[in-house]
Amino acid sequence: MLKVTKHIMSCEEIKSLIPVPADLAAIKADRDRQVKEIISGQDNRKVVIIGPCSADLEESVCDYVSRLSKVADKVKDKIMIIPRIYTNKPRTKGEGYKGILHNPDPHVNVTDIQGGIIALRKMHLRAISESGLSSADEMLYPENHTYLDDLLSYVAVGARSSEDQQHRLVASGVDVPVGIKNPMHGSMSVTLNSIYAAQIPNEFKYQNNQVATDGNPYAHAILRGSVDVFGNNKPNYHYEDVIRFGEMYYAQGLKNPAVIIDTNHSNSGKKPLEQVRIVNEVLNNMRYSEDIHRLVKGFLIESYIVDGCQPPTGTTYGQSITDGCLGWEKTERLLYTIADKL
Repeated sequence: MLKVTKHIMSCEEIKSLIPVPADLAAIKADRDRQVKEIISGQDNRKVVIIGPCSADLEESVCDYVSRLSKVADKVKDKIMIIPRIYTNKPRTKGEGYKGILHNPDPHVNVTDIQGGIIALRKMHLRAISESGLSSADEMLYPENHTYLDDLLSYVAVGARSSEDQQHRLVASGVDVPVGIKNPMHGSMSVTLNSIYAAQIPNEFKYQNNQVATDGNPYAHAILRGSVDVFGNNKPNYHYEDVIRFGEMYYAQGLKNPAVIIDTNHSNSGKKPLEQVRIVNEVLNNMRYSEDIHRLVKGFLIESYIVDGCQPPTGTTYGQSITDGCLGWEKTERLLYTIADKL
C-alpha cells in the first residue's frame, strides 16, 4: 500500500519560488546551443562532463564548480566543460544515500523530498550564478525532470534506466542533449534501441497530462562499461570496442552519432585514479583514428575536491560520500592534458 506522507509542491510552484533570472537563462541558452553543436559535429571541440559522483552539499559543490570555471575559460577553445551536478543517486540494492533529492542533509537521516527539490534547485542555480556554467544532472526519476529543465544543459540516463520505457519517452521531449548509458549487461543493441526511441516523436502520459514530443535528435550514447553474470567489470572504451560500436551506430542511421566515454564505473572498476589513464588512452586512440575522433565527443569524469570517498556521515570537506573521485589537483592537470592533446 502506498501511503501519502507529505504533499509536494508542483514544479510550477517550485519554479515560482526559485526563478531563473533572465541573464542566467540567456547564459544557459547559449551553452545549450554550444553543446548541441558539439554533439552534432558542427563544433569540433569536445565536451567534458565532470564533477562529483553525487552532489551532496551546496557549499562544497559550488566551490568545486567555481574552480572549474577558471579552468573552463582557459581551455574553451578545445573543450566545453559542463559541471556534473548529480542530485539523484541510483542504488543497486535500494539502500544507502539516494542523493540530495531524498535527503538535503546527508548527516541527518531524514527523508524530505520537497526540501530536497528546493535544495537541489538552489544548488544548480547558485552554481550557474557564480560560475557562468550551466550543468548536467541524471534523470533518475523522469517525472521530476521539469523541476530542473530550465537550468540543465545536459541530461544523462543511467545504466539501470536506459531500457525503461518512461525514460526513453521523456528523453524524446528534452530540449538539450541526452546521453544514454549502455545497460548494466552491456548490450550495444539495446543502447542503440534506446537512442532510437529517444530520437523519434512520441505521445504518452506525463504527470497529469497527455503530452506529445518531436523527438530529440541529440540523444546519444554514453559507454560506461558493463558487468557480466558473475559480477565482473567489462570495459568498453578500448579502441576495438569503440570502432565496433561505431560501425553498429552508423548502420542504424541514427541522427548525430556521438559517444561520450564514461571513465569511471565499470570502465575503471570504480578505481577513480584509473580515469586519468583511460582518458589518455582514448585521446591517443582519437589521434590515431579519425573514425574514433569523429565519433567520440568527450568524457564523463567523476571528480571532487579531495581524492577518494568517505561514508555519508563523513566530514571531510569536498570528498565524495558515494563512489570515489579524482581530487582537484589531479582534475586540473587532466583537463589541461585533454586540451593539450586535442
